[in-house]
Amino acid sequence: MKIADKIDTGIMDNSAYSNILTRVSVRRYTDEPVADEEISAILHAAMSAPSGVNKQPWEFIVVNEPELLHQLADVLPYAKMTAQAPLAIVICGNKERMLTGVDDNLWEQDCSAASENVLLAAHALGLGGVWTCLYPHDDRIEPVKKILNIGDNLIPFNLIPIGHPVADHAPMNKWRPERIHFNRLSSGCGLNE
Repeated sequence: MKIADKIDTGIMDNSAYSNILTRVSVRRYTDEPVADEEISAILHAAMSAPSGVNKQPWEFIVVNEPELLHQLADVLPYAKMTAQAPLAIVICGNKERMLTGVDDNLWEQDCSAASENVLLAAHALGLGGVWTCLYPHDDRIEPVKKILNIGDNLIPFNLIPIGHPVADHAPMNKWRPERIHFNRLSSGCGLNE
């Protein structure tokens, strides 16, 4: 089976599909605030993500106080843009709603799905954001917990600064057909050898 390298323009006319393909990581923001309605829409999208056994093990900390945004930027090596963002959302896993046993790490997948929904919703609203990693790095998690007064029942998973982009960014072409396999890996493809 051959996969087409081009996408049918009719499919690209679908706003949801186009939103996925045109989303980019945005690290520079204007000083325009993010409206309360936009924050609400982003959080509704986040909570619409799938989760294992519908546990919804996430909590969302919306940070819009400039002093806190600056403090977070100061302690996080890859989130310096947070100081210029009007808003950041810290997505946390709630230990009380996590599965146990062999599925005890599914909360990471659940929080990842919610995070992607945050980024897609922000993009759909004309905003931009970028996923910055906290978990599993204790040197990032602990300062965030201290700054935001997060108790031991929550694990900060990531921090997503959000704002109005300073400039338009063209999306990268991430299409790699050689990474697509049907039914099974063929011998000699270089994977798992």
